Amino acid sequence: MPSGYFSQPILFIIEVLFGLYMSIVALRIIMQWAQWEYHNPLVQLIIRFTQIPVKFLRQFISSVGRWDSATIVLLFALAILKLLLMALLQPSLFNLVVILRLAVADIFSLFITLFSASIIIQVILSWIQPHNSDNPITPLLSRMNNPLLRPIRQRLPAMSGLDLSPLIALLGLQLLSMLVLPLLTGGL
Repeated sequence: MPSGYFSQPILFIIEVLFGLYMSIVALRIIMQWAQWEYHNPLVQLIIRFTQIPVKFLRQFISSVGRWDSATIVLLFALAILKLLLMALLQPSLFNLVVILRLAVADIFSLFITLFSASIIIQVILSWIQPHNSDNPITPLLSRMNNPLLRPIRQRLPAMSGLDLSPLIALLGLQLLSMLVLPLLTGGL
């Protein structure tokens, strides 16, 4: 068997496992930014999954303003650790500057993906659930996406009940990704 036979499945597992946990940590950062309701079951789940490493890092890292610096450091550490593990299987990546740039690009891409997915989920939920629903995700998505959607809604003319702001926000997020990611990765 060739030496790279198992490298692709291992890279896939690393990408998926780290991607899932990094998404939860990123949601904890978004949770602070969007001022999610602390007693929401999803918020409690996010806190439970991230509490141990965040609590450990808080012993060494204090908050800056209203931002929990320990959570931000945890997200960057996870991105760097993921890339270091991947570099063991792909030695061409083993360059500290490249790993740092890719970590920033990975985190940027993660936030673009989370906001894009949240907008799509919010749109789908608005089609299938009434506004007075007791779904615990609906108010979280609304608080998360309103800072992106509100300025677009204010500038769009009324379109007889049709809200195109999610579509425009998704296009804007993808355009931002297309403009920024090549700068962060440097064509890697």
